[in-house]
Amino acid sequence: MKTIFTSESVTKGHPDKVADQVSDAILDAILKQDPHAHVACETVTSKNLLLITGEVSTSAIVDYEAIARETIKEIGYTRPEWGFKYDEIEVLVHLSTQSADINQGVSLSEEEIGAGDQGMMFGYACNETANLMPLSFELASKLCAKLDEVKDTLTYLGPDGKAQVSVEFEDGEIKRVDTIVVSNQHLASIDLDALKADIRKHVIDAVIPAHLMDENTKIYINPTGRFVIGGPIGDAGLTGRKIIVDTYGGYAPHGGGAFSGKDPSKVDRSGAYYTRYVAKHLVAANLCDKALVQVAYAIGIPTPVSIHIDTYGTNKVEMSKLYEIVNAHFDLRVANIINELHLKTPMYKQLAAYGHMGREDLHISFEQLDKLEKIKESLAN
Repeated sequence: MKTIFTSESVTKGHPDKVADQVSDAILDAILKQDPHAHVACETVTSKNLLLITGEVSTSAIVDYEAIARETIKEIGYTRPEWGFKYDEIEVLVHLSTQSADINQGVSLSEEEIGAGDQGMMFGYACNETANLMPLSFELASKLCAKLDEVKDTLTYLGPDGKAQVSVEFEDGEIKRVDTIVVSNQHLASIDLDALKADIRKHVIDAVIPAHLMDENTKIYINPTGRFVIGGPIGDAGLTGRKIIVDTYGGYAPHGGGAFSGKDPSKVDRSGAYYTRYVAKHLVAANLCDKALVQVAYAIGIPTPVSIHIDTYGTNKVEMSKLYEIVNAHFDLRVANIINELHLKTPMYKQLAAYGHMGREDLHISFEQLDKLEKIKESLAN
């Protein structure tokens, strides 16, 4: 049976991703001074306007406006043609302190931290790629990263862009890439045929393995024919509105909570990172081909109220054995997650584009397989 699955990703200059990167740049700046800060920073982008809001409780002294402008500059909004120039937009800061009701449940002690909210989080891994991510999402993310990379030479391309990849499977096995869609903001003066040729050569052909494409692969580049108005000037942006882009491209469930702008006491973030860490170990240990790990927390309670594992029928040992391994090797208390994965380290801005998971290029803690040998040893005994 043939099936097709599609994932999308976006570039750094997408309005929602601009918001995510500003929120995480602020979080990094605060954690650098105050690792124990409580941060829930939201950013809104619109025409010539950026609003920073949310709740922050910290001893850090941070120039929020300067951080926002520098982040927007780094993303590439440096030219008036893009309609959202880093040094011309209005930046508003409207932050308050964290609710005392929430804080009393989170700040129990250094050893025991209560979850910052109730909710469920999912982690996923599969053996479709070397970094145990879904292929469709991996390719879509790489296309967006390559789009941003080539903008240094293809200077008519603007910061805003997105990509979509559809992968065909036969009886569960990867067969080919069926469809590729790439859209990127551009100057009005560029010829559309020249843009299509450049993106095909410098982006698509540079990213998509040749053996996965054939004469029937459909490629759409700027299919509307014009993408001059882009970024926040064309569409408002908001922190946390690209949560599927942040995780697995729709390949696995999402608990619903966003990551960016939140310190690790918010289990929306830390729980999702740790469940990815767990799922990746299960697949890497060849215990299953796919692993979905769900945890759920109650606000103020340090330990999860439930743990669930789904292998989609691909498990190579009894399910009871998988639960035994997870309980023996992974400590899902909030305080342990934060300490074990070093989540109070300023590292979040770099994760706010191209997805948080599978980023082995960044040497992120929750992508490491540091428990793999111990798991294998326990299986041998």
